[in-house]
Amino acid sequence: MTLIPVSAPARMDGQIALVTGAAGGIGRATALALAEAGATVIATDIVEEADFASPAISYRHYDVTSRAATDALVADLLKTYGRVDALVLCAGTISHRPLTESTDEEWRALFDVNVMGVVNPVRALFPVMAEQGMGKMVALGSIASKIGGVASGPSYVAAKSAVHGLMKWVAKAGAGQGVYASVIAPGPVETPMWETVTQRAAPSANGNVPLGRFGQPEDIAQAILFLCSPASNWITGTVLDVNGGMLMD
Repeated sequence: MTLIPVSAPARMDGQIALVTGAAGGIGRATALALAEAGATVIATDIVEEADFASPAISYRHYDVTSRAATDALVADLLKTYGRVDALVLCAGTISHRPLTESTDEEWRALFDVNVMGVVNPVRALFPVMAEQGMGKMVALGSIASKIGGVASGPSYVAAKSAVHGLMKWVAKAGAGQGVYASVIAPGPVETPMWETVTQRAAPSANGNVPLGRFGQPEDIAQAILFLCSPASNWITGTVLDVNGGMLMD
């Protein structure tokens, strides 16, 4: 059984971090936060190019729904860096259709990105981190999966619920091998994806969020940094609520 080190300051000097869904919003803020904390960051997304203006961040085009692309990316990272210390899973998509209007195609698309887009990198890197004896995985869940939705449809709620359950399984299976797995469950965060929600029945910052504002990507990125860093060495299998007080669990 791997001996887990005592918690230490939230620095990631010398560590290698892979971030999916990093071209904008929470993923971009996370890549920048990890780099600022000293990590070498490989930022990935489905878009062809993205500029981070940081020498510590390199960008790779990557489709999280492809197992073959995942295996190729991980093999290349191991060849280049020799290890991967942190995996942050930010790739995601959303749907707003109610149950009776949802389609089979919508459900498959939501689960392909939001669930298999987590399964593929986790499945590829779990044995790598176990062999290293240390590694941290953090996935983006959602407050929606804990309260039955905010303004999203059922396919999104179900997909994020699957992510919560998967990461708890990984945490339990990996604990003795130094593999950590946790989830961040954001409330409303002002990102391009959230803008599609605010056109519908979105919560009011003053009426629904006790702290009086919607979240910013940096609010989530700093929580992710905490869970990736040595500051959280005695935390695994948790779903950390970062929602301005909307859910006090």
